[in-house]
Amino acid sequence: MPQVEAGGHATHVTRMGQGPRRALLFHCSLGHSGGWAPLMAELDDVLDAAAYDLPGHGRSADWDGTREIQGLSTDIAADLIAAQDDGPIDLIGHSFGATVALRLAVERPELVRSLVLIEPVFFAVALADHPQWSESHDADMAAYAEAVKAGDAERAARAFTARWGDGRPWDSLPEAQRKAMVQRIHLIEAGASAIYDDAAGLLSSGALSRIAVPVLLIEGGQSPEYIAAINEGLARRIAGARRVVIEGAGHMVPMTHAAPVAAEIRAFLSGIPQS
Repeated sequence: MPQVEAGGHATHVTRMGQGPRRALLFHCSLGHSGGWAPLMAELDDVLDAAAYDLPGHGRSADWDGTREIQGLSTDIAADLIAAQDDGPIDLIGHSFGATVALRLAVERPELVRSLVLIEPVFFAVALADHPQWSESHDADMAAYAEAVKAGDAERAARAFTARWGDGRPWDSLPEAQRKAMVQRIHLIEAGASAIYDDAAGLLSSGALSRIAVPVLLIEGGQSPEYIAAINEGLARRIAGARRVVIEGAGHMVPMTHAAPVAAEIRAFLSGIPQS
């Protein structure tokens, strides 16, 4: 599918799946919509999905810095769903994309039928519940932060993926993938106010408690401890939310462990009517 105008932004959308359920997929920072291919190969008979490239990612237009990136991404998603004009749909988001899906569920609940959040990086939840972790988190991200301050994009990308990648050493990644990550690493900082400072007020306003759709929270058993704390905090704030741990998996679980993640999503959606 060519670029479409959504949220006032030129956005690339990929269609995946032959199933009966409409869904929208939200990829992680530094990724692109094609990253959903392994998971969708397992859910081809269940979902008719649109996967869009976030601003500055894939084949969508660059992010120009004039609008807060999580809010812009949310507006894009809302326009994509509204354009289908067939009622609420299922949302599946990973990492930063999961925080966009969560924001959409709060701001536009009429568009959302169910919510699957895979490794949501809404650090404001973990730090609100465990304020003593602030110093240790800063220490974990010190190499990345120092590289950002120095303006060294390659070193920043290397440090970031060492903590939040799929476990492969930086030098083993394909050159094109490394180059793309270096070019996009500034987008990590672009989303910081939303995921650390709760810029949208999702947590501070108590809006999470008003989410009424079914919610599935998925995490890898080998992910950084912040993810378990985030999902624990979300589960406590969202009535009826269910947590699932994929043992042996890390942050990139929908790519590295697509089959067990898909099985959990399939079981979850089987209990939710399409209309």
